[in-house]
Amino acid sequence: MSFTREAVRHPMAVRHLVVDRVTPLTPALRRVTLVGDQLAGFASDGPTDHVKVFFADPATGILTLPERGPEGIRRPESGTIVSRDYTPRAFRAATADSPDELDIDFVLHGANGTDGPASTWAANAAPGAPLVIAGPRGSRRVPSGIARAVLMADETALPAFSRWLELLAPEVEITALLDVADASVPAYLSDELRLRADIVWLYRSNGPHQLLAALRGLGPIDDETFVFGAGEAATLIPVRRYLRRELGLPADQVSLSGYWKRGEANLDHHAPLDPSDPD
Repeated sequence: MSFTREAVRHPMAVRHLVVDRVTPLTPALRRVTLVGDQLAGFASDGPTDHVKVFFADPATGILTLPERGPEGIRRPESGTIVSRDYTPRAFRAATADSPDELDIDFVLHGANGTDGPASTWAANAAPGAPLVIAGPRGSRRVPSGIARAVLMADETALPAFSRWLELLAPEVEITALLDVADASVPAYLSDELRLRADIVWLYRSNGPHQLLAALRGLGPIDDETFVFGAGEAATLIPVRRYLRRELGLPADQVSLSGYWKRGEANLDHHAPLDPSDPD
């Protein structure tokens, strides 16, 4: 069968927004709800969409942003752009009682959440704080006609995982392997979302490298099952080799993305997950 995911393009926009509220979800996950007139027209139709979020340069304290030129958005001639990609967790269009709202969920890293510009900002975010985002440039919708989905995620991919749960058709059977720090993380998911999938929680506090073994334990993956995984890049490389090389699943049946890489800042998640064996 075909696992095609419809691609949708969106007008590129840089949006200047304001923090409306900050909601702690777990000790290490924080939701920032943004508002602002520039959210008008915001669209995000796919579970793996991302926006660029801009932060001040830690070395100078200066915020440098893209500029609009005659051919569209471009990098400025000077200054250092510091940005990170985040999944839009939820967008709520304005009603008579509330403005447009956008939720972005941040993982707090390091002591007191101060490891890296994004985590540092989120750890200190408060109502009224400004934040600039750009995108999404486009969306890739969920595949239609599948019978089952196997979803894998760590903390950084929980927003995307949650959107998969919300966007897949109700009749799709979902198995989830969630590779997370400890038993505090399940509180991130609402009761409704937890009931949407058969979830296996893999706590790293019980030992590393559990994901591949858990995936193997699921047994054969048939030709009506779509597989998605996102998280730490090195963890996903053996997962990809198992799915693509050992099981021989075609490229369009498997979507794996390294959202970050241990020891490397601002990983390009568009780059091949395994440079030694790209598709």
